[in-house]
Amino acid sequence: GILIFFKYYDFLVTNLAHIPLFAGLTPLGLPLPIGISFYTFQTMSYTIDVYRGEARAQRSILSFGTYVTLFPQLIAGPIVRYKDIAEQLDGRRESVEQFASGVELFVIGLAKKVLLANNIGLLWDTVKAMDYAALPALTAWLGLFAFAFQIYFDFSGYSDMAIGLGRMLGFEFLKNFNYPYISRSVTEFWRRWHISLGSWFREYLYIPLGGNRKGLPRTLFNLLVVWMATGIWHGASWNFLLWGLYFALFLILEKLFLLRLLERLPAFFRHLYAMAVVLFGWLLFAMEDLSGLPAYLAAMFGRSGGANPASLYYLMSYGPVLAVLVVASTPLARNLYLRLRASARAWLTPALCTAALLVCTAYLVNSSYNPFLYFRF
Repeated sequence: GILIFFKYYDFLVTNLAHIPLFAGLTPLGLPLPIGISFYTFQTMSYTIDVYRGEARAQRSILSFGTYVTLFPQLIAGPIVRYKDIAEQLDGRRESVEQFASGVELFVIGLAKKVLLANNIGLLWDTVKAMDYAALPALTAWLGLFAFAFQIYFDFSGYSDMAIGLGRMLGFEFLKNFNYPYISRSVTEFWRRWHISLGSWFREYLYIPLGGNRKGLPRTLFNLLVVWMATGIWHGASWNFLLWGLYFALFLILEKLFLLRLLERLPAFFRHLYAMAVVLFGWLLFAMEDLSGLPAYLAAMFGRSGGANPASLYYLMSYGPVLAVLVVASTPLARNLYLRLRASARAWLTPALCTAALLVCTAYLVNSSYNPFLYFRF
């Protein structure tokens, strides 16, 4: 109720005001409490886990408060289920090795956010401010690729920082991203993207609704409900609701027959299909003002021509960054780093972490551009 009031009251009132019965209602314009979606879900997790007998009631208000307001991940996730860290609240053990591992993961997340997400985010901000009616196809596609990479490295970077900070304090949080852009179906993509949110909805909404245990029609209905909730969780706006329904449609189609058809195709075409669906989903996600969506889609398919000198300039300027982002979004970069770390001297990891921290700090000091895409969630 608290989450709905603060996050969705104005949205509901604005839309209900078109009905004469509710014409007297006015938006309150209340600021959204920081991190409300995350700590609301975590508090619900505690209540449900104790009710189900999957965790013991917490008798210490200090330990319970620590869980609800756990600062490493409070405002940026991942969502921590109570039963996953109940024992860690009172029985964790810290070590120098664990702290060092947390520092390393924190710096990797910081580099993802500051060096990758912020740099490519400049391109998306430039493109979305343009007149879509005159947007060349190349510029439109570059902008969409930029947003897709920005939101991934922004959120996965924050998740890595949160997991790293938790590890420094002796907490082990579950992984939140597992290279989603290598997926070969929409189903696989959502097993790899924002894993903690998907796990929460599966554990506390999908399975209690009946999951896939009550026949195909009920399973499809449950998927629809879960994805409507997933969409609106991201924000009080029609584009987020439509975004959730968009992915519900593809997940339902895959469950009905599409996955079986995809299995007959070469891996390349399965990957191409998954990324095409995801990219158009990101366009819907990014367009909070849906009136601009048709014009942007038309631009992507060449209504204003394929390219102009500005398009080529953006391609040349951001091409190397996009190439780095493609590699960094696959396990290749991580595997190379682990191989290098295993074969090199002990000082390499601290040296790389120190260098990355200094470069990121210099970027933050020198630039005022440091958006947090998930601030509203």
